[in-house]
Amino acid sequence: MKAQPTAAARPLGARARTTSIAAFVVLAALVPTTASATGTQEVEAELPYVCALPSGQLPATVRISADFPERSEVGEAFTPSGVTTTIELPEEAVADLVAREAAEVRAATRLDVGVAQNAATAAATWRGSADRVALPESGPLTLVATGDVPSVAGRGDGDLTFSAGALTVDLALEAADPAATAHTGDAPGTGTGTGTSTGSGSGTGTGSGSLTVDCALAEDAPDQGLLATVPVGTDGPGPPGSPSSTEPAGTPGAPGKGERDAQGDQQRERQSERSPEVLENAPGTAVDRDAPPCLFDEGHPATDASLTAYITGYSNVNKQKAASYLPPSCMLIEQGLPVAGPPDPEAIIFDTVSWADFSYQGRRQTPPFRSTFLSFDFVPVTATMVLEQTGPVRIDSRLKFYFLTGLTTMDTYVRAPLVLHVTSLEANGTPLDVGPECRTERPLTSVDPDPVNHPGDHLLLYGRGEQLPAQDVTGYKLLSGGVLTGRAAIPAFTGCGTDGEDLDRLLTASVSGPGNYIKQVQGQTCALGAPVFPSPDNDGQCTEDLQPYDIPVAER
Repeated sequence: MKAQPTAAARPLGARARTTSIAAFVVLAALVPTTASATGTQEVEAELPYVCALPSGQLPATVRISADFPERSEVGEAFTPSGVTTTIELPEEAVADLVAREAAEVRAATRLDVGVAQNAATAAATWRGSADRVALPESGPLTLVATGDVPSVAGRGDGDLTFSAGALTVDLALEAADPAATAHTGDAPGTGTGTGTSTGSGSGTGTGSGSLTVDCALAEDAPDQGLLATVPVGTDGPGPPGSPSSTEPAGTPGAPGKGERDAQGDQQRERQSERSPEVLENAPGTAVDRDAPPCLFDEGHPATDASLTAYITGYSNVNKQKAASYLPPSCMLIEQGLPVAGPPDPEAIIFDTVSWADFSYQGRRQTPPFRSTFLSFDFVPVTATMVLEQTGPVRIDSRLKFYFLTGLTTMDTYVRAPLVLHVTSLEANGTPLDVGPECRTERPLTSVDPDPVNHPGDHLLLYGRGEQLPAQDVTGYKLLSGGVLTGRAAIPAFTGCGTDGEDLDRLLTASVSGPGNYIKQVQGQTCALGAPVFPSPDNDGQCTEDLQPYDIPVAER
């Protein structure tokens, strides 16, 4: 967590008002692992790319900027800082988005970065997110994405090089005026055969769809996409610990010069085969990765259709201009059986209804979030909160196979009735008693595209996946996971405060409101029995004690 400035203690009444106003601002800050380099090299690279859009293969310009150390030591990890990826898509791409009834767009990027040292290589993924931007009336669309990137350590002497590779841009398409977006169209329904265009950008009636754009480095890219070179290790002829080149010949017990040269060559050859270490989140067990257990038990027995998965992500709090972090949380899922969907002359459709529950210490809730932030930019506040279910989570999936192209689309709507419960607050280290029942008076609420069939208050998240024959799935799929997005209103609060001090109004005035953007990442599921749709997605994705092997990383 980044260090926060402190402030002098204030009277209790003032502290209560201040902490109430900012109770749910969670500034998720990571402390990067930095190298003890003596200087920094600033990198600015402009590279040509070719991107696949509905109108065809289009040229794009990608500019990548970052700060790297001038040099590093063997085994010393460092993190490129200030990483910014700027994508300029041509005017033809804007026309593709307008054709999908979008007026604004949000972007999330995944840049493959090759890391090489001597003859060894490794791969890293640089992820970023861009603010929402309006589509230009003419000219190119420029998206500026920033985000955290993994640390890297060289495992031997020699230059460590970083080269840009494939780029994926996930676009969430949104309409500028939410009131103008609901309309009848051919967007996937939710089990009724009809539907409204909701879009995976919000999943709540405030978007018009999603699009994943795959981009490849152009053949004429300079230096094959080279971004930076960081020298690692000593400047001498041998790696650290090798015999000194100034050692006198004939020293008792010391090898001769020819033998020393041979030993140095062998050691350098061994080092050249050791891949650079990329210190990013990798799949692991729940114990290894500091996530709660994720298991069916006697109170919630598993069946052949049972799945487990972790989910994590961020939720904006618009009034505080900040985002709240949801730590990895366990989902227990019962996958339903597919049934034939409405007739379509171009495709065959299957609809599936699955059910899920959060699971934490036997309760249907997320783990507690304990987060520190600043109220009014100067008072450090720590809040602990949980999301609690008030009913089962419903997952509606529609699989659509197109006869002509072989394309398979998968549209998934997740409806979750969740209340936000505040369990504790601290301001300047002083505990404030919010009482045991401080929570939203009803569940978080999204605009549902099918309110007749899905009444009641609930959060709605949407994900879309696509797959062509003999290719991997892009986007979201229940089995393999991916990104789910939506928007939700935070309701008024109730039950907050003790000893006659009612904090409900202050919390409601400072936090409650509509249109809070949510982005959640579901990991690969662990299938405990025979899955409804057997596929390679189910292979090798459970730990030995049948927990999900994959714990996803939150994305902004």
